[in-house]
Amino acid sequence: MALAVMLLNGASFHGGCCRHKVLLSLLGPLLSNSKLYSSYRRPGAEPEKKLPWQNADFSFKKGIDHLKTQLSLLKKETQDYFKGPGGHPLSRNLLEQTRVLWQFRSQEDLNNWVISSDVEIGGKSKVNIKLGRNNQAALLYGTLNTEVPRDGETQYSGYCSMRSKPAVGSFKRKKYYDWSNFNSLYLRVRGDGRPWMVNIYTDPYFSHQKDDLYSYFMFTRGGPYWEEIKMPFSKFFLSSRGRVQDNQHPVWLDKASFLTLGFTIGDKVDGPFQLEIDFIGLLKDRAHREEFAYETYDKNTPV
Repeated sequence: MALAVMLLNGASFHGGCCRHKVLLSLLGPLLSNSKLYSSYRRPGAEPEKKLPWQNADFSFKKGIDHLKTQLSLLKKETQDYFKGPGGHPLSRNLLEQTRVLWQFRSQEDLNNWVISSDVEIGGKSKVNIKLGRNNQAALLYGTLNTEVPRDGETQYSGYCSMRSKPAVGSFKRKKYYDWSNFNSLYLRVRGDGRPWMVNIYTDPYFSHQKDDLYSYFMFTRGGPYWEEIKMPFSKFFLSSRGRVQDNQHPVWLDKASFLTLGFTIGDKVDGPFQLEIDFIGLLKDRAHREEFAYETYDKNTPV
């Protein structure tokens, strides 16, 4: 294990970051059950008794199978690249008015999302996700609990969230969504009347921007009927670590803009909640001409 880590680090310094990513992708199946870096351990929790290298599964067959899978993905990406953006002709992308990003019809669709709650920091909220009635939607449900854990460090608690997994290309390369041809997020949901926050998680260039995200509120009306919600991107505001930033700017909808989409509930009301999501898509609303809904300020005001 130590030798593998040294090889990866050596490739990073002498061959560049791209070679480091390729080696890490190839050795991923061999080190699937191992931990290259120490994870966070809360005060009072028992440390792991096994050494990291004792959990490693050195399987040559898994490595070969993984390499074949990645090469087939690379072949498909190359073919799609010559077809046009997203594997479709250019004319289709120019005339496209709507696009469905995620829809929930099977367990495979749910596997593209992860759920989390304040249990990660010692809280007591619970969240689950499953397919809805007739396998026609994703049902996100659970119980919100705002009781603060008694660890002497945490001050606030009571949240649950659902977040899409980052898109990954061949050899574990990052893939970015290109939403520059649209101006609104379009959802079909059925809630219980509680407010949610829709978050667009960025993939920053600098490390101090790793907690930046763009957010906007989604208010569900409750009841037995579905509702279709349109959320213009011009309404999303920038925040970092839960604090709205003074320096606001519109969401950059190009390929280097963001990575994942998420839903968070944290309205400080204890009790059960549920949200059904039929699909999440994009809309090009020609009647919406607003570029940005908030004031912008110069960092260095000229004298």
